[in-house]
Amino acid sequence: MISTAKTTEHLWKCAPAMVLCALIIFFSLVNSNFLSLVNFARMSISTTPAMLVALGVTFIIIMGSIDLSMEGTIATTAVVFGLLFMGLGGRLSSGSAWISLPAAAMVGAALGWINGQVHVKLRIPSFMSSLAMGFVGTGVAILLTNGDRIVIEDETFRSLLITRVLGFPLMAYVGLAFVLIAWFIQRKTTIGRNFYAVGGGEALAHSSGLNVKRVRIMGYTIAGVFYAVAAVLAVARLGMAEATTGSNYMFMSITAVVVGGTSLLGGVGGVWNTVVGVLIVNVISNGMIVIGLPRYLQDGVLGVLVIIAVILSTDRKNIFFVK
Repeated sequence: MISTAKTTEHLWKCAPAMVLCALIIFFSLVNSNFLSLVNFARMSISTTPAMLVALGVTFIIIMGSIDLSMEGTIATTAVVFGLLFMGLGGRLSSGSAWISLPAAAMVGAALGWINGQVHVKLRIPSFMSSLAMGFVGTGVAILLTNGDRIVIEDETFRSLLITRVLGFPLMAYVGLAFVLIAWFIQRKTTIGRNFYAVGGGEALAHSSGLNVKRVRIMGYTIAGVFYAVAAVLAVARLGMAEATTGSNYMFMSITAVVVGGTSLLGGVGGVWNTVVGVLIVNVISNGMIVIGLPRYLQDGVLGVLVIIAVILSTDRKNIFFVK
């Protein structure tokens, strides 16, 4: 019985990876162009910014909270980055425009810290406080730009999109580097282990002497940095920064985290689950485009996917009331 239970548990853990493999096989059989290097490179361009956003929110969900502020954080960070970049010369190869890169990360961290403070210190539910902060971020971005676009044409900066190594753009390798950074935070640092402690049981973590409030604020701050890097890559991809730069990242990132097997109840899942989840969502999105499925049906399929993922990843027998 014990071995059977362990086997079943192992299969559930491997389920997202098996689903990913099945999807790749299915779409490659439907259309041979799906497996082409050109198509994979195209997928990496759309996947990388979403991957970074999903990695950031993974830390929040592991703690049993939620973060809906990413679109506003990305918008504000992208606009601040664009304004600084152009104000400092508009070229990475000369002048001081490079300062806009660490500045963007600092802005993201600051917005994440404020988001965490509002949630923890004011005792507002995370979904409501973060949603409000997302609206604030979008409003700030509109205020800074007056609704205009900040066009960035610097060839060195745009090389993140244009320059290819082994067929893939440089931004894909930046994304891979931050996957490893996220894994290091999760597995090799105290704060990463504390995220699981809080998600596994906040009362127990508090009684063991853990400063739960500080851990939560740190989680939101780290997430803000990942959102900022995603914002910079999104600007490199689009060639401009505007108040709508962060559009659609909220649904895609949370969908990817849940589909990858990270529980919304906290304490279960992690970085590699999110990587698989992001790949599943993007393989489905790309595959539906390749086979010519209408856009409105694509959104419907992703919506159904979220419901199925939540059903499979949540033990509803232990939930007395669904909030």
